[in-house]
Amino acid sequence: MNDTRTLAGDEVVEQVSALVEGVFERLKPVLAAAESVLAEAPVAAALHRIRPQVTEALGGLVIGAGFVSAPHVLTDSEFGFEWWTRTGGEPPSQLFISLDPASENFLDYTRQSWFTVPRDTGRRHINGPYVDYLCTDEYTLTFTIPVVRSGSFAGVVGADVYVREFERAVRPRLRSLGRGAALLNAQGRVIVSNSVRQPTGSLVREADVPAWWSAGAEPGPGLRRCGDSPIVLVS
Repeated sequence: MNDTRTLAGDEVVEQVSALVEGVFERLKPVLAAAESVLAEAPVAAALHRIRPQVTEALGGLVIGAGFVSAPHVLTDSEFGFEWWTRTGGEPPSQLFISLDPASENFLDYTRQSWFTVPRDTGRRHINGPYVDYLCTDEYTLTFTIPVVRSGSFAGVVGADVYVREFERAVRPRLRSLGRGAALLNAQGRVIVSNSVRQPTGSLVREADVPAWWSAGAEPGPGLRRCGDSPIVLVS
């Protein structure tokens, strides 16, 4: 029985890792396009040149994608935001936010974890689950990769994934682990579980996931990291 459960756990870890890598793979052309545009000290209007790669990234699990600049990277604007979304069979739609610090609707994205973690660590990041009140009012995961120009942080390229679609993909294998299995982020919050007692966003206290993560995230009883992602399987 334990061998069967271990095998099922292996399959969940492998599937989650593959899904995560698939999302980041879709961002590689966007990253290359952003680096190319930024190499020329561009104005904000030049960001439209990455639009073909951004809209091409939409599909599969990805419902939103784009580039968000670090402050003062663009020559004529403090901030830069090129983001597109698509759901169902609808054509891509551009997302607009207020980039004016004097506006009451100003969104200071430089304070958001999906921006600050890649900036501070130089590594790709997965933020969430969180409710995306800006766009969809749905639980979302945001995948981001730092963009570098001349050795300095210049912004991020990113992709949004609905948690419900992520759940739909992993649910069958997660159910095979029996009650109490869940996928958590590094803070111990539930992304997906197979129990109604552990809804998305809830905090799991039975396992000290933050401490385990800080200690190196080595596989242990009931805790396994899913590939290179900041996602842990608890079973």
